[in-house]
Amino acid sequence: MKKLTLLYLSLLVGVITHAQDHSIHQKETDTLVTHLDEITVVGRRKLSNYRQEKTLSSIDEYLEKSNRVTMIKRGNYAWEPTLNNMASDRLSVTIDGMQIFGACTDKMDPITSYVDVSNLEKVTIASGQEGTENANAIGGGIDLKLPESKYYNTGLKSSVDLGYETNGNYKTTGADLVYSGNRLYISGDGIYRKSDNYDAGGNQEINYSQFKKYNISLQAGYKLSDHDNIDATFIYDKATDIGYPALPMDVSLAKATIGAIAYTHRSESTFVKNWETKLYFNTITHIMDDSKRPDVPIRMDMPGWSDTYGLYSKIKAKTQKHQLSFNLNAHYNRSLAEMTMYPNDPNENIMFMYTWPDIRTYYTSIYAKDQFYISTKEKLSFTARLGYQTNKIKKETGLESLQIFYPQISDSKSRILTSFSANYTLKHKKTDFSVGLGYGERAPSVSEGYGFFLFNSFDNYDYIGNPTLKNEKSAEVNFKTNYNHKNFKIGIEASYFHIYDYIIGQNDDSLSPMTIGANGVRVYNSLQYASIFNTFLNASYTLNKTLSLNTSVGYHYGKGSDHNNLPLISPISYLAEVNYSLKSFNAALQVNGNTNQGNHSVFYGEDQTAAFAILNLNLGNTFFIKDNKLILKYGIENILDTHYSTYADWNNIPRQGRNFYINTSYVIQ
Repeated sequence: MKKLTLLYLSLLVGVITHAQDHSIHQKETDTLVTHLDEITVVGRRKLSNYRQEKTLSSIDEYLEKSNRVTMIKRGNYAWEPTLNNMASDRLSVTIDGMQIFGACTDKMDPITSYVDVSNLEKVTIASGQEGTENANAIGGGIDLKLPESKYYNTGLKSSVDLGYETNGNYKTTGADLVYSGNRLYISGDGIYRKSDNYDAGGNQEINYSQFKKYNISLQAGYKLSDHDNIDATFIYDKATDIGYPALPMDVSLAKATIGAIAYTHRSESTFVKNWETKLYFNTITHIMDDSKRPDVPIRMDMPGWSDTYGLYSKIKAKTQKHQLSFNLNAHYNRSLAEMTMYPNDPNENIMFMYTWPDIRTYYTSIYAKDQFYISTKEKLSFTARLGYQTNKIKKETGLESLQIFYPQISDSKSRILTSFSANYTLKHKKTDFSVGLGYGERAPSVSEGYGFFLFNSFDNYDYIGNPTLKNEKSAEVNFKTNYNHKNFKIGIEASYFHIYDYIIGQNDDSLSPMTIGANGVRVYNSLQYASIFNTFLNASYTLNKTLSLNTSVGYHYGKGSDHNNLPLISPISYLAEVNYSLKSFNAALQVNGNTNQGNHSVFYGEDQTAAFAILNLNLGNTFFIKDNKLILKYGIENILDTHYSTYADWNNIPRQGRNFYINTSYVIQ
């Protein structure tokens, strides 16, 4: 290991020295994307990923760059995104506008785990009711955007990617091939990732943190006319041997197949500028097992399946003062999960039950947005969504199991979901200001409504769903302002959510847990209300053409009507970054961390997380070899090898210690 580290350091010094003497003219300045961005560009096809700190970062690492996003970490793979300190149940997470739902009752397969950065062009993050273009939500929306077909008539292009990280012996290999003609566009890419157990600070090996994954994506487009084209997309994602050190079980298989076909009409000369209609499907298989865990009280297999079929039709129109957007969408989802328990005593019977009793969800809605330009400096935006949802329990045994707790329920329940928002924006030469109001509703998730003895290792309770839950409702207000003066920029933004009928688990002492060693049983019920407040202060200063400074500080608060702190609310967070940039070389020194988590939620299983600060060094070069491009990104993460956990690390699982990395991308023009 020492020899490898010395070799790696020698490589860094050599490349840096070469970069200082290397004078190359290029069209774009190679700058780092900072944590202050709300929209993160990640796609290779725009050849902009060389601006990122690590070209081959996972989608999880990219998402953490946003102010409002934090990732709940249960292992080294498949982190769950939270937005505005709200977990995925309260968010709309989509892939290019397509609905997709995980198949794991323990949230070990968030939607973001079924794509890779090689598939995507950008990630759009929208807060609160601004994020409801694709579905009803409370906290906001995250849309993982696939690239559009581009008819540039540039012929064949390709790129090859290689990455290595010392911590966990993490290897990444990828390639893509693109053909662009006058009427035909075809692209394909693949990426493979493999990691052994990683080490926390102080060389502490974290067992069961390994994983393997590969992802293949194909896209084709045909231009029917100057205004019309048809596109098809196919993504296959498969991960195996995934360890989850923060959980009592691992995953032997997480597999997704995603397909879509779309027709698009574009015209700049008519009222309707863009009209896209898409049909799509996706199917997910997720298998939890504990076969590699020693001394398990009782062996369990927990497979889950999720199949979704849907469509949407989106229209964008424009008049002199109005920009209009409409989205008519519908989807059908089947969610089924089961558990089989194998007692260690062969004389005892095998036990079986449905943890999701084959829930069929039918959803249809319409969304509208109007951006009204009062003047060149003032703008009003309005959004509205109306949705209709029906849940149906398909398995009779599942219905009968839930009727033990809710005798009066039927096998189906329908809901109407509404949301709307209004935003005012004022822009001057040096300042801009916006303020917004919103109201939104969401239906309970499958687990919240129909889950059956789902074990939560965070608070050590079994959870039972509640089909009688009311819609969760949120009233929000948000504010944002920025001031620019020469080389100095400063901005502050804040949002407040007052959430009525806040869905959360509550103790039921009359019930006995199913899981051996569990503290008890909690049933999903509603608090009268809960309040969540988030604010961020961002500042940047450009000293000269090569040197700049960025800082960000965030404060967060969350409490329920029962006077308990809400779980998984971030303490004060901060980032400071120094960027140095030349035409063919860049470097950034970053420090980021959290303060002590004083307002943790003891009732919901949290303990106090200590303050921490992490130091990172990121460097990059771009070389031109004739008409081709070589992109090199390298650096050191957690330079001081700090041993730490964040508030969002499940059961205090420690994060990575010191890590040397190098990513290379060779782009053949």
